[in-house]
Amino acid sequence: MPPTRIPRSLPSLRPRRPARRGALIATTGALALAGAGVGAWTFLAPAPGLQGLSDGAVLDGRKAAQVGAYLAAEEASARDQLHATLDGRAVPVKAEGARLRLALPHLTEGRHTLVVAGESSLPFASYRKVVGFSVDATAPELKVADPEVKNSSGPVTITGHASTDSEVTVNGKKIPVDKAGAFKITVPKGTPVVKVSAVDRAGNTTTKDVSARGRRPMIRAAHITAIGWGDDTLRTNILALVRSGKLNALELDVKDEDGEVGYASQVPLARQIGAAKGYYDARKAIAEIHAAGAQVIGRIVAFRDPKLASASWKAGKSDQLVLTPGGTPYEGGHYGALSFTNFANPTVRKYNQDLAVEAARLGFDDILYDYVRRPDGPLSHMRFPGIGTATPEQSITSFVADTRTALRPHGKYLGVSVFGIAATRPTEIAQDIGALVKVTDYIAPMVYPSHWGPGEYGVAQPDTAPYAIVQRSLADFARQAKGTQTEIVPWLQDFSMGSTYGPAEVAQQIKAAADNKMNSFILWNAGARYQGAALQQIAAH
Repeated sequence: MPPTRIPRSLPSLRPRRPARRGALIATTGALALAGAGVGAWTFLAPAPGLQGLSDGAVLDGRKAAQVGAYLAAEEASARDQLHATLDGRAVPVKAEGARLRLALPHLTEGRHTLVVAGESSLPFASYRKVVGFSVDATAPELKVADPEVKNSSGPVTITGHASTDSEVTVNGKKIPVDKAGAFKITVPKGTPVVKVSAVDRAGNTTTKDVSARGRRPMIRAAHITAIGWGDDTLRTNILALVRSGKLNALELDVKDEDGEVGYASQVPLARQIGAAKGYYDARKAIAEIHAAGAQVIGRIVAFRDPKLASASWKAGKSDQLVLTPGGTPYEGGHYGALSFTNFANPTVRKYNQDLAVEAARLGFDDILYDYVRRPDGPLSHMRFPGIGTATPEQSITSFVADTRTALRPHGKYLGVSVFGIAATRPTEIAQDIGALVKVTDYIAPMVYPSHWGPGEYGVAQPDTAPYAIVQRSLADFARQAKGTQTEIVPWLQDFSMGSTYGPAEVAQQIKAAADNKMNSFILWNAGARYQGAALQQIAAH
C-alpha cells in the first residue's frame, strides 16, 4: 500500500514510546535516523567530533567513502518492512548482527536523495523520510597574486580570489571574502612567507604559500670559493669591497664543482659520501659577512657532482648518473667519466634540496643553483633513468619548483644560474627560461663575453666587445622575464681569457646590464681577485 501519514486527529494511535523497529542508529561517518513515534522520523545529530550524514550535508570524498546507514531491529525479518532508495534506485537492506545495514553504493560527486520508507506495526500507518545531501570532492579554487613589494621594510598587501563557498585564512587567521570571492589583507613587515588556505563547505582545502618579500632587491655581488674564504688575503680584500660600499652581497660556495660541501654539513648523504669538508664555519662566515654590511648567497653546484657520481657508481646505483645508451657513465668530453648526476633521480634531487634547506637554516640569504642542467652534447648520446615522459627541460624546472616550495617557509630567495644561450636555445642544455622565470626569484645568466662564439648576436668578436654582446644577449632574458616578478641578475666577467680584461671591460658589462634595466650583477673570478676600480659605490636608498 502507498505510504501514508497518521492523521493528527488520531492521537490514540501514537505509542507512548518510540517503536524499537523504527530506530536508525549513528556510527562514525554514518547516517543517523531515529523514530520519535510511528510515522514521524527524525535525524539524530552525530556526537561531537563524529562525521555524520544529515539532511543538507555536504561531504568531501573521504567522508563519502565512509558513510553508512544502519537500522536497529530485534528480528532480521524487520528488513522486509523497510524500503530504501538512493536517487530512485533501490538500496539493498542486509542483516548485520542485531541490526540492518543499508548497503549504500559508491557515492559520486553531486546531489543525492536517500528515501527510507516502511510499514508501521500500527494499522493503516507507514513512515517515510527523505534526506538530501551532496558530495563535493573538488578542492576549492584559490588564486593569490605575487605581491608588489616596493619597500621591503614596510607592510605587504596580499590579494587573491577563492571559490565563493570557501572560508579563507591567512597564516591561520580567518579573513573576509566578498561576494565575488575576492580578498585583501595586509601583513606586517618582515613576514617572510604567507600561507593562504581556502576551505569549502565539504572540508576540501587548497593551500598556497606566497613569498611576502617580493622582488629580489638589487644584488651587487662577487664570488668566492669555500677554500678561498679561508685565505686571509682573499677574504680581507673582498670584504673591503663590501665595506667601501661597492658590493652588497657575497656569493659563497655551499657545494662546488668537485661535489665538496664547504662547511661541516649534517645532511646524511653528504656525510656518507665524504662530501662534507668543513673548510669554513658557516654560521661564523655568515655572521662576519652580515656584520660587514652584505648578504650571503649560497651557491650550490647541483648536478655536476663527482663526489656523488663516484659514490653512486661504486654502490651500483647507476640510475643516479647520466648514462650513455650503453649504460656507462656519460663523460661528454669535458668533465670526466664520473661527473654528472641524474637530475631525474629522486635521491639526487633530494640531496641538493636538503643542502638548500640546510643552508637556509644556517642563515644564507639566498640559494643560487649552478649546473642546474643536463650535460652539453647530443641528447641521443645520453639517457636519464627514471625521467619517464618528461622532457629534460620539464624535469629541471620541476626540480627548481620543488626547491622553491621547500625554501619558502624559511623566507629565502632562490636563483638559478643559466647559460647565455638558454634564452634562445632552451633544449641545448635543458634550461627553459620561459618556464624557469615562473618558479624562481631570479635568473643569473652567464653572459661572459669570452664564452660567446664569433658572430653571436651579430658581434664579430664578442670577447673584444663586452658591451655589445652583454647588452644584446641580456635583452633576450629581459623579454622572457617581462610580466613576472623574476629579476635577471647576470654573471659578469672579471677575468681575462683570450683578451685582457681590466676595469674598463668590467665596467662596460655593468653598463650593458644597466641599459637593460638590470642594476644587479654577480662578478666571477675563480681566484676571487676583483677589480674594485670597475665598481661604483652603491647609492643609498
